[in-house]
Amino acid sequence: MISVKEAKQIILNTPLPKKSELLAVQDAHGLLTSRAIRATISIPNFAQSSMDGYAFKLEDRESPLEIIGEMAAGASRQLILNKGEATRIFTGAPLPEGADTVVMQERIRLENGKLVIEDSSLSLGSNVRPKGAEVEEGAIAMAADTYLSPAALGFLAGIGCAEVWVYAPPRVAIILTGDELQDPGKPLEFGQVYEANSFQLKAILNQIGIRNIEVLRAEDKSEVLEEVLRKAMDRNDVILLNGGVSVGDYDFVTLVAERSGVEKQFHKIKQKPGKPLFFGTKKDKLIFGLPGNPSSSLTCFYEYVLSALEDSMGLPNRLTERTATLTHDYPKAAGLTHFLKAFYVNGKVSPLNAQESFRLNSFAQANCFIVLPEESNGGLAGDEVLVHLLPI
Repeated sequence: MISVKEAKQIILNTPLPKKSELLAVQDAHGLLTSRAIRATISIPNFAQSSMDGYAFKLEDRESPLEIIGEMAAGASRQLILNKGEATRIFTGAPLPEGADTVVMQERIRLENGKLVIEDSSLSLGSNVRPKGAEVEEGAIAMAADTYLSPAALGFLAGIGCAEVWVYAPPRVAIILTGDELQDPGKPLEFGQVYEANSFQLKAILNQIGIRNIEVLRAEDKSEVLEEVLRKAMDRNDVILLNGGVSVGDYDFVTLVAERSGVEKQFHKIKQKPGKPLFFGTKKDKLIFGLPGNPSSSLTCFYEYVLSALEDSMGLPNRLTERTATLTHDYPKAAGLTHFLKAFYVNGKVSPLNAQESFRLNSFAQANCFIVLPEESNGGLAGDEVLVHLLPI
C-alpha cells in the first residue's frame, strides 16, 4: 500500500491532455474558455438612452423645445432632430441623430405643449450609453481561461457570441460491477441492493460541466467485464470502475484491467474508507477502480478523481482545504489516513455518526471531510484539524 500523498502525486504526474472544442454558448456553463474572444461588432451598436425621458441637444437646454415624436427600444427608423427640437425616448432606444443628451422624465415640465428642462446637473452625454460602451468592435471581450459563469454566458450572448472555444470536458464511462445491483424503483430480490453509485457520480460530473457520461454494467464474470472495459476505453477518456477492487473471489477488476492493457500505477492506499482504490493508465486514458461501497466510492472520487478531471478542463480543484476546531474527541489507531464525513460551520467541525463505508445517510448531511493523517491517533475536542470542504 502507498500513502495518500504518494497516490495523489502519482495522479498529478499522469494528467489527461487538455483539448479544446467549440461549443454553443448555452452548453458551456461551468467550463473555461480556451481562447480569447474578440467582439465582432461594437455593443451597444448605437448610442442609446439609459432611461425613459427626452433626447435633445445639450446646447438647447435653456429654451423650450418642440417634441417631434418618440423613440422606443427596437425602433427600426432613425429620427433626426433639428435645433430647438426634442423627442420622447425610452430605455434602450437609439438616440436620434442630432441629440447628445437625455433628461429624465421626472426632471421636465410641459409648457404650451413644449418641453422645458428642469435639471441643472445635466452635462454632455448624460443618461446616454455611447456606442461601444460595453465592448468595442475588435477588442478582446473575454480573455482565455475565463470561467463561464451564468453572467459570463449572458455577457457573451449579449455581444452576439453564439459559440465559444472551451477546454473540452473529458468523456467518462461509469462501469458498474456486481450481480447484486438493482435499479431504484424496482423490487429487491433476495441478496440484492439498490445501485446508488452511478447516481452520485453522474451528479458530480454534471456539476463540473461533464455531460458525456456513459453508464455501463458488467456481470461478475471476468470475460464480460473485459469486453465492457475494452469498449469503454475505445470511446472514453476516463473510466470509473465501481466495485470488484478488493480481494474476494469475484473482485477481479484489477486483473481484468491489466489484461486489457492498463498499466497499474497503484492499487491500495493507506486510508479509510477507500483503501482498495486502483489507478491505472492506458496511453492517454485514466482508469480508476473505485470501491463498490457508496461512501468509499464517493470519498475516493472527491479525493482523487475530481482533481484529475478539473485539471484537464483548466479548472481549479473545488475540494478546498482549511483548518477548523474539532468539536469533540475522535480516536483512531495510527496506520491509516481517515477521511471522516463531517459538518463544518463558523470555523468548527463535527464528525458525523455512521462513518462505515456502506453508510450514505451521514454523507448526505456532510459538507466536508475531516482529514486525520495516518500517523495520528485521532483528535481531541479543541484540536485544530485539516478539513476538505466538499463542492456541494
